Amino acid sequence: MAFRRVSGPLSARTNARNGGYRFSVIALLLISVVAPLTILAGQTSNLFTSGRRYFQYGSSDLSGTDDVRRRSALEAIEYLIPKEVLDIVGAKPGEPELLNRNIVGGKDLLSSLVQEDAADVSRQSFSIYQESKKLLEDRSENMSGSWSTGGVIEQVVQGSESQNPAKGEDQGKSAEDANKSVSSKSGNHTGDTVVRHMRDQIIMARAYANLAQGQNHLDLVRDLKQCIKEHKSFVGDVSLDTELPSGAEEKMKLMAEVLAQAQENNYDTTIMVKKLRAMLQSAEENARMLKKQSTFLSQLAAKTIPKGLHCFSMRLTVEYHMLPLDQRDFPHQERLEDPSLYHYALFSDNILAASVVVNSAVSNAKEPEKHVFHIVTDKLNFGAMKMWFLANPPGAASIEVQNVDDFKWLNSSYCPVLHQLQSSAMKNFYFKADSAMTLAAGTSNLKYRNPKYLSMLNHLRFYLPEVYPKLDKIVFLDDDIVVQKDLTPLWDVDLEGNVNGAVETCGESFHRFDKYLNFSNPLISENFDPNACGWAYGMNVFDLKEWKKRDITGIYHKWQSQNEHRLLWKLGTLPPGLITFYNLTYPLEKSWHVLGLGYKSAVEDSEIATAAVIHYNGNMKPWLDIGMSKFKPLWSKFVKYDHPYIQQCNISD
Repeated sequence: MAFRRVSGPLSARTNARNGGYRFSVIALLLISVVAPLTILAGQTSNLFTSGRRYFQYGSSDLSGTDDVRRRSALEAIEYLIPKEVLDIVGAKPGEPELLNRNIVGGKDLLSSLVQEDAADVSRQSFSIYQESKKLLEDRSENMSGSWSTGGVIEQVVQGSESQNPAKGEDQGKSAEDANKSVSSKSGNHTGDTVVRHMRDQIIMARAYANLAQGQNHLDLVRDLKQCIKEHKSFVGDVSLDTELPSGAEEKMKLMAEVLAQAQENNYDTTIMVKKLRAMLQSAEENARMLKKQSTFLSQLAAKTIPKGLHCFSMRLTVEYHMLPLDQRDFPHQERLEDPSLYHYALFSDNILAASVVVNSAVSNAKEPEKHVFHIVTDKLNFGAMKMWFLANPPGAASIEVQNVDDFKWLNSSYCPVLHQLQSSAMKNFYFKADSAMTLAAGTSNLKYRNPKYLSMLNHLRFYLPEVYPKLDKIVFLDDDIVVQKDLTPLWDVDLEGNVNGAVETCGESFHRFDKYLNFSNPLISENFDPNACGWAYGMNVFDLKEWKKRDITGIYHKWQSQNEHRLLWKLGTLPPGLITFYNLTYPLEKSWHVLGLGYKSAVEDSEIATAAVIHYNGNMKPWLDIGMSKFKPLWSKFVKYDHPYIQQCNISD
């Protein structure tokens, strides 16, 4: 009985001692995490309090002093983080983000992956870890002196979360929901959640590796670099989760563990901000340089002749000169000056492109025998152009090919452009090799050094009555267009006394006169409206009778002569065209001419389907490798790829 009387109190004391031991362990763990932060929190209590009160209750509860501190803190963040980043992290739910806020936090996808892989940790110890981590997040959420869940990026987006609660709820989803988004990668998942997380991990790993290197944490640096290397091999150019190779989730778990280990070092947030800022600035500078290089190379590609087209032209030229003289004429020559027929003017040195224009127009014509095509090319391609259409006549339609060098009236004493090309200033601009000292200057100069700006084939459009004196009306076609409908109704369009019929290209503030002309020059500002609507060359109806009556060529000569030093507009034919036909252009219905297939991938399929003419204006021509594959089939279906010369010159679809 004595033993039993003692047993109760002893057991109670033993249990109390065990319970106290467990409590001491828990308290020790919590204090070991919280104590350093509590000291730091005491040093920054004012900023912590004002920041917490602002993000929790709104700016209306802040005192004047706190408000000043808050604004100063936000201004510092705006100074450190570029505006583009602030815009991205403040985007609406569902929009892509540059960085994911929750990279290593307990509430995010990556920490959930760490949790899944923590089989060696007991349930009780893991619970203590979660509680301490949650407390760490709450304590350091608004501190600027330590790095924790979300770190600097978390601080940057606090303000946007307070204004957009839905965003905060979406990005603060539970680990269970995050795991679901990862598991949905298999099957029919087509998002990019995992890919973006892996890229975010790479960014954070680079930042931590920089900090760890400075602190001489070499083992951590090695692990981070190894994870970065493995991540890069998995992500590569992948854009969707379904494109990731198997094992990506395991790599994410491993990276999450290493990032969690790096986080435990509590690196200074200020240093982390500087590292991220340096990385962002470096990435932006690289992006700008790559963009300039891309522009330069696209301009270079646009002005060069593909090897296949050069081969094609040379083979045809050889064959033409082997042709007997009595076989070098086209049939139906009597139709060339018949004003009752439908006449087209096409000025080009590209045989393949010209053949597509003619083939597409003839194949869609209801009465092809009434259509006449007038092609003008240069001396180099004259024989090849003529040989192609002699060997491949356009059905019942008529055709002629002329050499621009045979127009003896087109000389420097009559044509201002030819006269200006003889000046030393123009020669220096075009041919001085060392004029471009930077890539940006080289890109700009290369654009305006395109041979088409020097070629009279490009300026011949201002001399249509001289080239075709017997015609009353003609349709001008560029060589980078495809005809999809019968163009006969164009001759029935009443231009209402205007000379030019064209599709207007201006929107609310796009492609108006001020885009092309220099309105700081009084000659321009006093004679033209900067908001006047621009229009497109490429498919134009010209009334040649009205042209002669209004002396359009004389108007062109006047303005071209005044632009000898390129002070009114840069080079090209559209700016002088806008001036020459100012208040003399009739707007055609937009479905006649749809533009942008050479630079804008967003052209609607419905617009293309209803268009009479589609235009590949821009650098990405369909016969170039840089052409947009989306639109190439519309052009290539009119190319005779089975022709021996096309096959021998390796011209393929």
